[in-house]
Amino acid sequence: MVAPNAATASGGPAPEGTARGAMSRRTEGAIRDVLDGRPGGRARFLLFAGPAVTASIAYMDPGNFATNIQAGARYGYGLLWVVLLANLTAMLFQALSAKLGIVTGKNLAEHCRDATTRPVRLALWGISEVAAMATDLAEFLGGAIGLSLLTGMPLMAGMGITAVVTYAILLLEHEGFRPLEIAIGAMVGTIGLCYAVELLVAPVAWGEAARGLVTPRIPDAQALTIAVGIIGATVMPHALFLHSGLTQGRGNPRTEADRRLLVRYSNREVVVALLLAGLVNMAMVIMAAAAFHVGHSEVAEIGEAYRTLTPLLGPAAGAAFLVSLLASGISSSVVGTLAGQLVMQGFTGWRIPLLARRLVTMLPAFAVVAIGVDPTQALVLSQVVLSLALPVPMVALVVFTRRRSVMGPFANGPLTQAAAVAGAAVVLVLNMVLLAAAFGVPVPGLE
Repeated sequence: MVAPNAATASGGPAPEGTARGAMSRRTEGAIRDVLDGRPGGRARFLLFAGPAVTASIAYMDPGNFATNIQAGARYGYGLLWVVLLANLTAMLFQALSAKLGIVTGKNLAEHCRDATTRPVRLALWGISEVAAMATDLAEFLGGAIGLSLLTGMPLMAGMGITAVVTYAILLLEHEGFRPLEIAIGAMVGTIGLCYAVELLVAPVAWGEAARGLVTPRIPDAQALTIAVGIIGATVMPHALFLHSGLTQGRGNPRTEADRRLLVRYSNREVVVALLLAGLVNMAMVIMAAAAFHVGHSEVAEIGEAYRTLTPLLGPAAGAAFLVSLLASGISSSVVGTLAGQLVMQGFTGWRIPLLARRLVTMLPAFAVVAIGVDPTQALVLSQVVLSLALPVPMVALVVFTRRRSVMGPFANGPLTQAAAVAGAAVVLVLNMVLLAAAFGVPVPGLE
């Protein structure tokens, strides 16, 4: 959510004179009223909502489906605590990203551009572009797999339809930030409702689920591998870049008091949005545990889960699963494109047409499917690539938000900085373990 002549929903400055939709203008005016001390009504929190909800899609994308299904099928409710830990880490880093944009009026990519030499900047941009392509690969595949399972159409046709629908949603950006945020929020709500249905249908052992949530344990080496996958691939590079862009210029803050109020509302939204994302991920694990753990613990792929789920829990459960997968694939693809635009403009200053940007990250996904790569293997590969790219935004965020020269009085305090360093260390070490396992490097405990 942004102010006039600040960042658009896709990042970067809006051209002078750009027409904005009435809904977006009203929201901007209402935010300004709140900052100026005029009453905002009971719904004032909703005025500030949008950026964290949009970024939260990264935590419910199709890449999470397979990992969570595998965790629940093989280990029941035993790895729910890992999902909780991953979500708490995500809350911290998304809050830091949002704060950076609000306080400085610049996004994370722009800070990286300004703080590095040209060769380093181009290298960081290249890594981030590869991550954007890997993100699109997972998201397109999720939507296409859902359409293929629903209609029986070929995977390539499903990807084509996903691309068209994604582009149509992105066109809402011409009406300003608000319609696009509402569309993304509706899909987030759809995913949440679908998993609420799943939990109502599935025979959940809630006592065991509660114990799994608060009892850290790793039963065996395979469980450790899955736990590494859950945590190591939770914090997505594009979500960290994007969130700082969605909040830069937000409400056009003029004073330190304005920024402080915006940061306060942003932190509240991050907690609510990431709590919802965490609950959805927990619901995925709980559903898989209830449906597959006894008698079908070998289920590990999205298509296999759907085909097994329908006869076990009925057509309502199967339909809810497919609808959530479609909503996840389409919405996360939209958000991935927005992040790609922001990264390109932040690092290079280039602003290219939306369709061209869409093609840049979309074509590699089509190429991978066209050459016959197994969809599940492609999803795994995309997560490995994202793991390689993760240190760029994560380390940069920890560094920039601790500098008083950048953040002024909003620089991280000792406790926040210690938590950020610890969180970054855990996630990056687990990503190294995940990468080592992916490339066949022996890792103690991960035989």
